[in-house]
Amino acid sequence: MIRHLSIFALLNFLICFPLLILGAGDEKEFDSIFDGLSLSDWHVVPEESSSDWSVVNHTIQGKGSEKRHSYLLYDDAKLKDFELKFTYRLPGEGNTGVSIRMRPDTTGKRAFESYHADLGHVGIGPHILGAWDFHFATRKEHPCNRGTSLVIEPDGSTRHDIIPGALRLDQINAHQWNEVHIIARGNHFQFFINGKLASEVTDNFKDSFKQGSIALQIHEKGMIVDFKDLRLKRL
Repeated sequence: MIRHLSIFALLNFLICFPLLILGAGDEKEFDSIFDGLSLSDWHVVPEESSSDWSVVNHTIQGKGSEKRHSYLLYDDAKLKDFELKFTYRLPGEGNTGVSIRMRPDTTGKRAFESYHADLGHVGIGPHILGAWDFHFATRKEHPCNRGTSLVIEPDGSTRHDIIPGALRLDQINAHQWNEVHIIARGNHFQFFINGKLASEVTDNFKDSFKQGSIALQIHEKGMIVDFKDLRLKRL
């Protein structure tokens, strides 16, 4: 019996070892964008909400002080294709997330336009937690709930499909740390939580966003959210 277990363990190791090596190599391609000590290379918008963001125990903490959206922007405003990894925690309730390809809204409707990977407490609903949201000034904002693959066609029409094996609610750790992986490649955007695809968008519309900032968000007064282990790989 011991011999059989040892052979099984050896075979399992030989199968998994190359995958572990590949995974380790992939991680080496990511650069940390948070030093754990300061908000260097980040800035707050609007400026009057700067006190909402701080570093606590090597973690970026957002704490909503007023009824407004507050963003912590990474300084690279011309970021194109990338992969972003981080972990987040919502100790209580709230609505947060990460905006990508963020650009100033020249219409005055809002401060920025962006694609937004939505996060919130467990129970907030599939239209937020694990969903793609759209902050558009002039375009129609289509739903892309958790578990959905959305294609926006050049004429603005859409197609929604269910993602087989998509992230389930019971795979999200309520009030604890969760891992997020966002991939932006061309006009295709994928949003993973804890290694499971939550939602994805392919934006074929003529005015799809080609580059912009990434930004962490506080959505409302009284909420608290923590972010750490932020790593970026430019593609």
